[in-house]
Parts: sequence; structure tokens; C-alpha cells
Amino acid sequence: MPGTTAGFILKVGCQVEKLQLAARERIEKALSLYLIVAGRVMHLMRLGRTCPGLPADLIFDPLEWKSAYRLNDQPLPPETPSLNDVLRQIAQLGGFLGRKGDGNPGAKSIWIGLGRIQDCLYGIQLARELGELA
Repeated sequence: MPGTTAGFILKVGCQVEKLQLAARERIEKALSLYLIVAGRVMHLMRLGRTCPGLPADLIFDPLEWKSAYRLNDQPLPPETPSLNDVLRQIAQLGGFLGRKGDGNPGAKSIWIGLGRIQDCLYGIQLARELGELA
């Protein structure tokens, strides 16, 4: 796996080397979880390149893609945006600049952006539990 996108995501994004888990069982559990994360990032990256016109709601929960737009201070589109549009919004949260010659977002900007989206969703969930949101 070293040298692959999944290996890069596990090593740099998930920082599995820093876990320093002694028990085999703990290592296996951690890797199982991180492989799901790496798989989602790779899947999104591949879909964004091969099927950019798919409606975003086939892949993302509406709250996920709407959060991506609002965290970027962008107005919500009147209709469900394409997968490519949402991936670019997410990647911008992870540092992707999206200039004309930048090409497609990479794994690093996607996983950082997804992390920011998840933090936002946890905040919304917590506010709902505390009765602060309807």
C-alpha cells in the first residue's frame, strides 16, 4: 500500500504511525476505521473525476453539501448542485484554491474539507441536543 493514495491518506491524513498502539487488536480496530475514511476519500476523488455531473444528493446528505457552501460563505444553489461543484466546495475548505489551471482536488484537500464538514455537523447535532436548534 505504500506509494498509493490510500497509503498516503492513512499515513499523512489519518496519521496511523503516530497511534503507537501496542496491542494487535487495537491496531486492527484503528486500521479498520481509517480504511473506511481512506476509502471514502478515494471514492469521492474518483467519482468527482469520472462522474462530475452526478447530483450531489446521491453521494452527500443535504446537510453535508449545504454546510460546505455556507462554510465557504457561498449562497446555497436553488437546485441540488453537481458532485463536482460540492467536491470543489469541500476541497476549498481543505485548502484547494480552484484556480483555472489547478485541475481536480486531491485527497489531502478533500479529507481536510470533510473533517471540517464533520465538525460542523457535530456542532449542529450538539446544538439540537441542547435544544438550541429546531
